[in-house]
Amino acid sequence: MQFTRRETLAMGAGAALMTVLPFRANAAVDDLIAEFTGGAELAEAGVELTAPEIAENGNTVPVEVSAPGATAIMLLAAGNPTPPVATFNFGPLAASQSASTRIRLAGTQDVVAIAKLADGSFARQSKTVKVTIGGCGG
Repeated sequence: MQFTRRETLAMGAGAALMTVLPFRANAAVDDLIAEFTGGAELAEAGVELTAPEIAENGNTVPVEVSAPGATAIMLLAAGNPTPPVATFNFGPLAASQSASTRIRLAGTQDVVAIAKLADGSFARQSKTVKVTIGGCGG
């Protein structure tokens, strides 16, 4: 099989683009986290994220998040075309600061939970979910 010069250049450009896209996706997640936290320091303890280690289908991946004393929890899927999944806000009369949902994942990626605690501090937890069948165009 022979390639023309134009096809070779197109494949090279495509390969270069594919190596740069993951870095931009991570930058978008970092920007969203900085916007939510205002650039504050993130603790590793204080929020609990439950997600399956392996998801057979990326269309419906069950995720649970809880953070006792939280006023808000932001959930992100780092590898999705649009990383923000949900933001849960809890008022003073909330029985518990926890939520569960099903999310759609494009492929194997990190799911990130950021909790804003009542004292103004922030906590972060992430978990890698391996997806065997992609849900967002995969």
